[in-house]
Amino acid sequence: MRRILALAEGRFSPLKSKTANGAIVYLPNEVVAVVDSTKAGKTAQEVLGYGGNIPVVASLEEGFAFHPTDLLIGIAPTGGRLPEVWREWIKTAMRNKLNILSGLHTILSDDEELVQIAKENNVTITDWRKVPIEYEVVSKGNYRTRRAKTILTVGADCNIGKMTTMLEVYKVFRKRGLNSDFIGTGQTGIMISGKGIAVDAIISDYIAGSIEKCIDSSNAEGYDYIFVEGQGALTHQGYSGVTLGLMHGTMPDAMIMCVQPTRTHDDYGLPIPDLNRLIRLHEEVINIFRPTKVVGIGINSVGLTDEQSKVEAKKIEDNTGLPAIDAFRFGGEKLADALIQYLGRK
Repeated sequence: MRRILALAEGRFSPLKSKTANGAIVYLPNEVVAVVDSTKAGKTAQEVLGYGGNIPVVASLEEGFAFHPTDLLIGIAPTGGRLPEVWREWIKTAMRNKLNILSGLHTILSDDEELVQIAKENNVTITDWRKVPIEYEVVSKGNYRTRRAKTILTVGADCNIGKMTTMLEVYKVFRKRGLNSDFIGTGQTGIMISGKGIAVDAIISDYIAGSIEKCIDSSNAEGYDYIFVEGQGALTHQGYSGVTLGLMHGTMPDAMIMCVQPTRTHDDYGLPIPDLNRLIRLHEEVINIFRPTKVVGIGINSVGLTDEQSKVEAKKIEDNTGLPAIDAFRFGGEKLADALIQYLGRK
């Protein structure tokens, strides 16, 4: 079995180590330790509020004691580039016979020195953001003949729980015996699902076409419901482009909006727009082409107790008329019910 050592130096936290956190939640039997010298001596549970007794260690060398087989680059820094200081750590890991799992925009398998070290030590480099040439295609509008129903998460901001919410709802569909697939659109989702395309690594003309190609493949495999991981935010000036391309490529039958009640401004210091306005905006972007609806609200409850999360959910439900819940804490059943009810009428 794969044994993952997650590198999250200086950033291991609920919001700044998304890839490491995703592995801890959805690949819990594979993660053996996390490297972050600023949190060394703690457990994942103490840092994140979940993850049990997975230890946090101060260095790679301490991590090697847990006999890992793979080093996971467990953060996604702004721009997705490799911090220069990490280069030596990656080389050290490969010399200690660890495979490298990376979702960085810096394509490690294109680096001659790293490739040579990997070859000398009989290890592999996996780059989830290395895009196969066949995915560089323009969208053809294949939603018009698609049999499967597509569901997309969208968000009031970036890094707000779109992947987690979608995975929790997808799990409910699978548990109920509904023939469902999940397509990852970022490094963490691809790591978990084993399929998908990193849409933020695609040339802008091909964003919609690349995800449409993924959906077409799942549709051809006979799935009835295809869950697509959301990315970015339509109202974030830095990452709106990837969101719009993803929406146009998915052409979702239904959407789930993700919010964080405690977040009032984005990382540019701009206020998060009114939720009902956001819902109308996202629906209108797709309704130009086809009918769709935001059918539920996924809540990110970071910083809230369970009771506070439920209070915020009730406020959102009263405000929007839509079911709202933190699917990670309380399960995806409520949002799954809303999807099934709506999609059953289409």
